[in-house]
Amino acid sequence: MKIWTGLGNPGAKYAQNRHNIGFMALDQIAADHGFSPWKAKFQGQISEGRFGSEKVILLKPHTFMNLSGQSVGEALRFHKLDSTDLTVFHDEIDLAPAKVRLKSGGGHAGHNGLRSIHQHVSPAYDRVRLGVGHPGHKDAVPGFVLRDFPKADANWLDDVLRGLSDGAAYLAADTGDKFLNAVALRVNPGRSSTTAKQLAKTPKPQPTVEAPAPNDTRSAMQKLADKFRS
Repeated sequence: MKIWTGLGNPGAKYAQNRHNIGFMALDQIAADHGFSPWKAKFQGQISEGRFGSEKVILLKPHTFMNLSGQSVGEALRFHKLDSTDLTVFHDEIDLAPAKVRLKSGGGHAGHNGLRSIHQHVSPAYDRVRLGVGHPGHKDAVPGFVLRDFPKADANWLDDVLRGLSDGAAYLAADTGDKFLNAVALRVNPGRSSTTAKQLAKTPKPQPTVEAPAPNDTRSAMQKLADKFRS
C-alpha cells in the first residue's frame, strides 16, 4: 500500500492557486483511474484505488499548507506505514513551469507543507516536484504561489496534469523513469518517438540481386577473375 499526498489549501478561494497544484494532480489521477469518491478522513479528503495489485490512497490534507504533516502523519500511523511508503506532490518554485522531477529525501527548501511533513513524519519520503516558476525575488514568493495560474498557463498545466495521470501506474510500480517519460510525452512529445513511428511505416529497401548472364558457362573462379579485370 502507498499513500500519495497532494499539497494545497482547502476551499474554493485557493483551488486554482499555484500552491494547489498538488491537489490538482490527485484530482486528475482519481478521475482518470476510477478511484473511489472523495471522503473526509485523516483531517483531509481521501480517495482509494489500485494500479494492478498495488493499493494507493490519495490524500489531500485540509489542515492548510503549514500543518500538512498532521494529516499525513495520522494517515501513515493508521495504516501502519512509514515514510518510505509516502509520495508527496507539491509545487516547486525552483523549477520552470511544466517541469516535473522526482526526488527522494532531502530538505524542504523553505516549502511550508514539506517542512510540516518533515516535522510530523520524516524527511525520508518521495516527492513529485511540479515546476511553477519563480517570481524573481524571494520576498515575492508567498504572493506568487497564492495567486491563481494565469490563463496563459492553462495549456501546459493541463498537459502536466494529464501526463501525471498517464504515468501514475509507473509511479505506483516504482519505475520513475517511465513515469517521467509519460509526463514528457504529454508536455513535449519527443521527436524521437515520432521518427521511430515514421521509420516503422517506411518499407525497407530490398537487396538488389544481379541477374546472371544467359548461358554463362564460366566457373566461379573465372567469374571472380573477370570481375577484377573489368
